[in-house]
Amino acid sequence: MKNLRFFEKIVFFFNSIAAFLLLLSYILPLLPPKTFASFSVLSLGVPILIVINALFLLYWLVKIKKQLLLSLVVLVVGYLSFGSLYKFSESNSNIPEEAISVMNYNVRLFNLYQWIPEKGIESKIEEFIKKEAPDVLLMQEYHPHKNVDLSFFKYKFEKLSGNKTKYGQAIFSQYPIINSGSVEFPNTSNNAIYADVVKGKDTLRFYNIHLQSLRIDPNLEKLTEDDAQRLFKGVGNTFKRQQFQAELFRLHKNKSPYKTVVGSDLNNTAFSYAYKEIKDNLVDNFKAAGNGFGRTYHFKFFPIRIDFILTDPEFTVNSFKTYDVLYSDHYPIMSKISLSNKED
Repeated sequence: MKNLRFFEKIVFFFNSIAAFLLLLSYILPLLPPKTFASFSVLSLGVPILIVINALFLLYWLVKIKKQLLLSLVVLVVGYLSFGSLYKFSESNSNIPEEAISVMNYNVRLFNLYQWIPEKGIESKIEEFIKKEAPDVLLMQEYHPHKNVDLSFFKYKFEKLSGNKTKYGQAIFSQYPIINSGSVEFPNTSNNAIYADVVKGKDTLRFYNIHLQSLRIDPNLEKLTEDDAQRLFKGVGNTFKRQQFQAELFRLHKNKSPYKTVVGSDLNNTAFSYAYKEIKDNLVDNFKAAGNGFGRTYHFKFFPIRIDFILTDPEFTVNSFKTYDVLYSDHYPIMSKISLSNKED
């Protein structure tokens, strides 16, 4: 510090704060929000904290100063703990014929209330799904829209609520569904549903999870005072509910007799307690075969990944794709998976 100029000391001061916050965020998945609610908001900001620390590292690298070690060490710890924020995966051209394509998509009621000021969004979503032709489709914020025909799927299970407008979650499948149900979350329209699907000689359980939402406008310039208060004062309560919901799901999943595939809108990042609880020993398909930042939510200022496809370790993740189509406030994701050493 003695060899630093006054401006560099100021830079290092803010660098220290950013490094501390990022380091603190690394332990958040281990801290139940019910006990440490005030820290929970940091899990949403981890991507931007990583970028900020990378910029500080670059600054000190240009200056050839040993202060670069601060952000370097914190970034390395994060990489070893969570992997890279940006993924590079080789494309697999040898996807086996028996692979199952699984799409997860929060369709936001098929734009029922014209959040996107464009006509025919619901038809574009239908056309997109038909074109990509997933074997299994998991949808959050689903609504049986009169202009949307998904009858090309042979089987479906939907769990809806609401009086005038029915909405909820749905699982569509090209393979027979022999059993289905819901993991009810108390005092909310959010829940987790499941369907047991028969593929060849295998019965697989598909879960579709939608955790509690923060209900914050993704355009920060439109953030009202009430939104800000909800974000910083109410986020703890929301994350407490997410913790309870994630724990309910995990209890149910642990009793499942079948290999499991999970599609989800967790309304939280991969740096959160809820993600850790739900992922457990499952494989995050984006980390296994994805590319880029894996952005799944339309947030203007930095990429945020809150939608996930998770699978039992027995599955091979052959490919993973995030689609850049803005027909909702979420982007669809699709994974192609197959059972290791599968015998037809």
